[in-house]
Amino acid sequence: MVNRRQPPPVQPSPVPAESAEKAKGDTDAGPSSPPLKTPRTRPVAPAPLGHVEGGNASWYGVPFHGRRSSNGEIYNMNRLTAAHRTLPFDTQVRVTNLDNGKSTTVRITDRGPFIENRVIDLSLAAAREIEMIGPGVVPVRLEIVSGPEPVPGFFSVQVGAFRDRANAGRLRERLSASYSPVLIQTFDSPDGAYYRVRVGRLATEDDARRLGEALRAREGFTPFVVRLDEVADKGGNP
Repeated sequence: MVNRRQPPPVQPSPVPAESAEKAKGDTDAGPSSPPLKTPRTRPVAPAPLGHVEGGNASWYGVPFHGRRSSNGEIYNMNRLTAAHRTLPFDTQVRVTNLDNGKSTTVRITDRGPFIENRVIDLSLAAAREIEMIGPGVVPVRLEIVSGPEPVPGFFSVQVGAFRDRANAGRLRERLSASYSPVLIQTFDSPDGAYYRVRVGRLATEDDARRLGEALRAREGFTPFVVRLDEVADKGGNP
C-alpha cells in the first residue's frame, strides 16, 4: 500500500517513490545484458523470532484511515499496526526509536514503505508511543517477538509504479524479454490507482535481493524486495 501517508509538513512514505514512472517507464530500449530468468522454486517460512533489522521508520494516518490494508483489514490509525515490505501479516514486531529509546509493539497488516532507506511505516498510534510524530522519520531497531504459523510465500522485486497502466505495460513488455515473470499489481491509493511493476517469483528473500541488485546494476532501477501475498494477488492492495 503506501504512499504520501503522512500529513504535512513531513512527507509520508509509500507513494512518493511510486513516481519511478518518470525514469524507465517510457523507454523502449532493451537491456544490453544476457537474458536472466528467475526460478520458480518452493516457498519458505518467515523470518525467525528475535530477527533484528535496522533502518528508518515513518508513519501514516489520514488519508489512509478507514481504507483497506494489504491484508484485507480496514486500516485504523489508532491501533498499533504497521506496514513492512516482506514480513508475513500478523507478525508482531518491537520497534525501538534509537533517538530516545522508546519502544512499541506493532502487528504487520500492510505493505510498504516503498521509499529507499525506510524499513517500516507505523500507524499514528504507534508513532505516538515512540514520540516520532514531530520528526516524521526516525532511526529504529526492529525485533520480531512473535509471528504466525510458518506461512509459505514468494518474493518479488518492485521496479516501478505508474499512474498510467500503459506505461506499466510498456515496462513489463520490455523486461519480459530478459526476466520472468514480470507482474503488474494495482494499488488503489487515496490519490488514485497506481500500477506496480514487479519482477520475479522467488522462494527466499535473499534470492530476491540478489535479483534486485542485478536489476539495479543492469537497468538502473531503485528496487524494493516485496513479499507476494495471497490477498494482494487476488486483487487487494499489494
